[in-house]
Amino acid sequence: MECNDTIQDVLCRIKAIKGVEDTYILDEKDREEIIALEKKAEGAVLMGLGVGDNQGIKEVFKRQAIIAFTTNMEYVWPEGPNVVLMQHGEKVGEDVYDPEKLEECKKCSDMMVMGNFVIYKNAVPKPKEAKKEPLTVVLPPQKCPEVECACGVTNVVLASPSTPTDEYLRSRMGLKTGIGLGTFIIGLDFC
Repeated sequence: MECNDTIQDVLCRIKAIKGVEDTYILDEKDREEIIALEKKAEGAVLMGLGVGDNQGIKEVFKRQAIIAFTTNMEYVWPEGPNVVLMQHGEKVGEDVYDPEKLEECKKCSDMMVMGNFVIYKNAVPKPKEAKKEPLTVVLPPQKCPEVECACGVTNVVLASPSTPTDEYLRSRMGLKTGIGLGTFIIGLDFC
């Protein structure tokens, strides 16, 4: 299968995912712009109380082909965690989407639950220690089984972009910002 046929197959697979609206193949200019936007966004998370580490985006940009796609409210996020809070090399919080696990966390005195986010109280350093190293908001790479099974692709990785990158992608795709609309980026290699 040729690369063009493989890309068309991948685009079809992405568009077939429930909640996906549109796709866009990034060119070299897009890659350079997004790398700069993501670098800038690393220092602007948690209202300046922490730093970002979008490991997912970093992995995506190691791949041969990169495709952005937009989602609506019907899109189901990858199995998490999608956001992890780290400090001093230790996990101090993460998002949890399993309702049963969230209920268990609410019953545990060492955990604080805010919406679907769980903070591990015993892992959070004292205020004096916290000033030495800010929280790091890690966005880990995710799997995309719908694309992983495509013929001719390998090393598939899915990532959630920062807000500036999301806005950039929307402008490149000619879309307006809307409630419940989002963007993701998939990176893949050809085999």
